Amino acid sequence: MADQPRVLFVDDEQMLHNLFSRLFKRNDIHLSSCMSAVQAVDALKEEEFDLVITDFMMPDMDGVELLAHIRKEYPSMRVIMITAHANVQHAVRAMKKGAIDYIPKPFSTDELLERVQNILAEPEPEEVVARARKQKQDSRTKASSEFIGEHPKVQKLKEMLPLVSANRAPIFIQGESGTGKEVLARVIHNQSDRSGKPFVALNCATLPSELAESHLFGHLKGAFTGAVADMTGAFEKADGGTLLLDEVTEVSQNIQAKLLRALQEQEIVKVGSSSPMQVDVRVVATSNRNLQEAIKDGSFREDLYHRLSVFPLTLPPLRDRPSDIPLLVSFFVEKYADLYGLPDKEVSDELMDDFMSRPWPGNVRELENMVQRGVLLSAEEEVIERDDVVNDFFTDKQTSSTGATQLVREGQTIEDMEREMILKTLERTGHNQKEAASRLGVSARTIRNKLKKYRKQGHIPE
Repeated sequence: MADQPRVLFVDDEQMLHNLFSRLFKRNDIHLSSCMSAVQAVDALKEEEFDLVITDFMMPDMDGVELLAHIRKEYPSMRVIMITAHANVQHAVRAMKKGAIDYIPKPFSTDELLERVQNILAEPEPEEVVARARKQKQDSRTKASSEFIGEHPKVQKLKEMLPLVSANRAPIFIQGESGTGKEVLARVIHNQSDRSGKPFVALNCATLPSELAESHLFGHLKGAFTGAVADMTGAFEKADGGTLLLDEVTEVSQNIQAKLLRALQEQEIVKVGSSSPMQVDVRVVATSNRNLQEAIKDGSFREDLYHRLSVFPLTLPPLRDRPSDIPLLVSFFVEKYADLYGLPDKEVSDELMDDFMSRPWPGNVRELENMVQRGVLLSAEEEVIERDDVVNDFFTDKQTSSTGATQLVREGQTIEDMEREMILKTLERTGHNQKEAASRLGVSARTIRNKLKKYRKQGHIPE
């Protein structure tokens, strides 16, 4: 059983998890399941997989974002994308550039199993593996060697980096979610004399409270129920290098006390052990919270903050440095065009004007996601148009003559979503079935058949 292929399945439908678990188990394939792409990112750090199967549309982080993460961090990983949505014709074409398989829902279990088995049976050619290793190294080097921006606030920050990077004192980076705190931490690590040592990132906000201590400091086999093997914690993994404690304000008071001791003594104690272990780790901590409020309400220890913030740095939100938007757009366009093997691109004036006028509540991360979408959906075109990015199909809300309405509502079935999408597209095209079919990426015959079905069901008049 040790030689079983390992597959990671990512979908927010629990019913599919149960179905796939039984299906793959019967066919000697080990399946691990995640309910979100965010969970999958963590799972990929902990285990090695032969294949990832991911849904396209998921909350928080969608399948395209997960695909981009996999291509960046695990370039030789094979991925199957599944979705209930039909209007992704351009995305499919772009995904094929990366040899990504794609299965639209509904699909038969036999069809899925056959594709999975065929993919698992094909070994990766040596040249693909070698190219993937090089791509991964080049991508990491490029992404972690610079912090993009020329705004005075960013320039002032850059001027401080050589001094900040040249020692081992802890750093505390504050900034709104999506401003690039982890990117800055990687830049600091790569400019330091620890650049050849590990950089370990741990998101404290996603740590299960009962396992936070184990993830940080490790545990011994038998330390508690479920501890079936020794575990190496983040401090030990980062020994000699840099440890990023992302959203450190989210850990409990008990863990904060142990973090303070680890920083003061440069030693850790694994769960289940009484022997301290010396570690040489530079800690970079981040938070998107108001630290003074967190200290005042007692949720974060003031002594730990002072220990962490020898160098306190603050990243400005994107709305405060709009002059950097064209630079960031250019950087992300080049990044994702290279990643997906697409031609050099630029954005249209209309799209750039749209970018410049947005408030960017999600900051640089939100901008990066939108550019990534545009690169994918523009496929072989050399110009990314506004419609490639600002598209009703991919927005949380869409505007109609009666106001803003939810694109996806709680309790809505896939069939309901499909019907609503078809009917609204027909409205926008003046009930031109051929034009609607083109926009949806289906045939006019499909539209005719769907309308006939909706009339029989009473959803539209005869």
